[in-house]
Amino acid sequence: MKEATGELNMTVFVIIVVAILAAFFFTIIWPMIRNNMARTTKCSDAICEKKPNADGTVDCYYKGRRSEKFTCVWKG
Repeated sequence: MKEATGELNMTVFVIIVVAILAAFFFTIIWPMIRNNMARTTKCSDAICEKKPNADGTVDCYYKGRRSEKFTCVWKG
């Protein structure tokens, strides 16, 4: 009976650890991944100037919306 109780305790421990890791992933890691993907997609669809700024970024805009400028990393 002691072995069965030990296995049950280990199962509960594993379930709790998996829940903690899932909560960490979905509250910390996933938002960073999602924001990075959105930023990368936004920059790949934009029209960017040819000359980079001093900090290695370039000013970009969407076609027809020159007033809404944003910066992206200059890729050369």
